[in-house]
Amino acid sequence: MWKEPRTPPASRLRQRKFDILHHLPRLADQLPGTLTQSYTRCGKPTCRCAQGQGHSGWSLTYMVDGKRHVERIPSHWAEEVQRRVKAGREFQDAIREVLAANAQLLVLARQQEKKLKKKNKR
Repeated sequence: MWKEPRTPPASRLRQRKFDILHHLPRLADQLPGTLTQSYTRCGKPTCRCAQGQGHSGWSLTYMVDGKRHVERIPSHWAEEVQRRVKAGREFQDAIREVLAANAQLLVLARQQEKKLKKKNKR
């Protein structure tokens, strides 16, 4: 493999990466996707929805194995599902940041190796 780069930028990247990993929540309650609220009309001419905004409904949209799924969510679950979706998004953002730091460390290691090869040729 390669040697870990020993530069101040690399040190800062490693520290940031380990800070993120240390503060990751336990992966148990997070949900993927997006929770949305929509309004529909039932079609009854005497219903309040015929004149107003419509009947409220919640749905969770998410992907599994490249396929989109939509689940209806009871209104009394909406607040908790929204909290879990937000936690899932924060978890995914943190993982992306760690992966980006790993890629940047790889680049720094490659640059360090090139400098060492040039130095040894002299």
